[in-house]
Amino acid sequence: MHVFVTGGSGQTGPAVVAELITAGHTVTGLARSDAAAARLESLGATPHRGSLDDLESLRSGAEAADGVLHMAYGGDFSDLDAMMRRDRTAIETLGQPLENSGKPLVVTSGTLVMAAGRESTEQDEPDPTGIAAFRIAGERAGLGFAGLGVRASVVRLAPTVHGHDDHGFIPMLIATARKTGVSAYVGDGTNRWPAVHRLDAAVLFRLAVEKAPAGSVLHGVAESGVTLKSIAETIARALRLPTVSLTPDEAATHFVSPFMATAYGFDGPASSSHTQELLDWSPNHPTLLEDLEHGDYLAMPAS
Repeated sequence: MHVFVTGGSGQTGPAVVAELITAGHTVTGLARSDAAAARLESLGATPHRGSLDDLESLRSGAEAADGVLHMAYGGDFSDLDAMMRRDRTAIETLGQPLENSGKPLVVTSGTLVMAAGRESTEQDEPDPTGIAAFRIAGERAGLGFAGLGVRASVVRLAPTVHGHDDHGFIPMLIATARKTGVSAYVGDGTNRWPAVHRLDAAVLFRLAVEKAPAGSVLHGVAESGVTLKSIAETIARALRLPTVSLTPDEAATHFVSPFMATAYGFDGPASSSHTQELLDWSPNHPTLLEDLEHGDYLAMPAS
């Protein structure tokens, strides 16, 4: 299968591109820079110059492919509405050439769209008032193509997609600990985050492209809920720092931004039982705490 991929040179993307190519697929990846193009070429993919704002590049990439995997996301986080519109428009542009073809369209979201305080499942509706409500429009745009002859699905990734050279939530938590001299959590720290190793997530994306039924919502989750206190304590031991509990007000100034403080205090466990059964997906790589203790996280320079 010839797969057109957006976000193939980002954090999770290279592992996904490598997984697709190893499985025998051909990959063309959207590249907005020379560095991104070089990264895709090093993985064995063909660069396709453009960006999420270049709708013609998205359209032509999708038209030439047997399926589309959309992982790219970004923009100005101070303007979430604009970021949401950009993602929705990109998904609509990618999906239109696939109508009535039966080809796959896999769209990426995150489990942070779900309601807090209980373990969510793939069958639950996202929370329109939640911390990541700005991702819901993209989910709906992608799934809308399931009724238009497209094998459309959504992969909701855990907030922590961990592994070598991670530059997401966990490295920011470590950098804050180094900067402030304490490893912090919010409240009693019993709030839970799902987690998945990047290589397990890559397998899930490949399976979604290959065989996810139209309309599927999939959870990219290997561990349903790792407490933030256990994460903070693991970081503290490695850096030989004390752990501290912060109030929400204290967290708002301690962490990088109020949004990050809210995220670190979010309780959002998620199940992937349906996903694992539907696609015969069996995560088998190290857990988040194992990666923190034995991976390269604590060897990274302070940032």
